[in-house]
Amino acid sequence: MTLDILLFKATLLVYFIATLLYLVGVITRREQLGKIAKWVLIGGFAVHCVTLGARWLATGLTPAASLYEALSFFAWALVGTYLLFDLRYRIAVLGAFVCPLALVLMIGGSAAPKQIPAANPVLDSWWFPVHVTLAFLGYAVFAVAAMAGVMYLLQERRVKAKKFSGLFYRLPSLDTLDSINYKCLTFGFPLMTMGIISGAIWGNSAWGGYWRWDPKETGALVVWFLYAALLHGRLTVGWRGRRAALFAILGFLCLLFTFLGVNLLLGGQHTFKSFTGQ
Repeated sequence: MTLDILLFKATLLVYFIATLLYLVGVITRREQLGKIAKWVLIGGFAVHCVTLGARWLATGLTPAASLYEALSFFAWALVGTYLLFDLRYRIAVLGAFVCPLALVLMIGGSAAPKQIPAANPVLDSWWFPVHVTLAFLGYAVFAVAAMAGVMYLLQERRVKAKKFSGLFYRLPSLDTLDSINYKCLTFGFPLMTMGIISGAIWGNSAWGGYWRWDPKETGALVVWFLYAALLHGRLTVGWRGRRAALFAILGFLCLLFTFLGVNLLLGGQHTFKSFTGQ
């Protein structure tokens, strides 16, 4: 077992422990467990950084070319993004929604082939790390928005039912959740836009064209328009609350399909198979 895979397994274990602590803390309403979970998650994130660094040294490329690497990179970006949002909002219960998603991504990565394949020469470009970093950071921010959207719908349902007990007191206010949703949109949309632009520049240098209507490119454009519509609605029409939460969830589901569904089910030049032969 190589060093990067050993570190990956250690990261997965730490994320599993953090997830358990977050969930138990929410269920039992013990704030101390949430604080412990955060520090465990920070430790796991530190190990994850070393994991990606070890993989980078082993392959010589940004660790996001294969399915295993991409899922790990996505989880890393998601955890890092959540920790940054936690500095601002201090909402431990958000970790009980975000951390399980990161864990699922890591479990998916653990089931994917981990060997180092022969990489496509188009990956040997400095635009590749720029593109994937911007793209995955955008994915991560929108994932946090989707989790905040789920929390919003749960809290709204309890408010309408006048169930002011249990989960109601563990979730933030509707205004706070809507604020998180909006903050995610204002950060995520520029990141996605820059990711698409950098990808177009990379595509031009690699294939001689800025846009080839590849399935992955088309899917990314559809997702971009969805989030553009949400941002436009918020700024001009005043969309907020339930509608914004539903849009955030829908947008993230479409994003996941573009990320995984297009790569695994459809062809094109942006699939893991075309990059690595896997």
